[in-house]
Amino acid sequence: MSFLKKLLGKEEPVELPVEEEPVQPVYVRIENLKDFVDIERITKLVREGNIVFLKTKELQRTDLGEFQNCVQKLKRVSNQFGFDIAGTEEGYLVVTPSFAKIER
Repeated sequence: MSFLKKLLGKEEPVELPVEEEPVQPVYVRIENLKDFVDIERITKLVREGNIVFLKTKELQRTDLGEFQNCVQKLKRVSNQFGFDIAGTEEGYLVVTPSFAKIER
């Protein structure tokens, strides 16, 4: 006979409270990429756990060289922090934190 059975005289299930970890929401942000200075702000947003859609059409039209520099910088930052990055035909770049991967 178990100790609990002897103590209580009968066996009863005991429920223990389960503490759940609070789930942080994931936000999807839509941002404009206007120039190279925006990369720092975008990196901060993704490091905080946001998924960022970057509008790039305007920068592509006005200064293609600056756009290419921004994309190269985003690729370097993505490799450094484990972000995932992908472009769309509609002129967006999608940048996700390390916990989210883009299926291609």
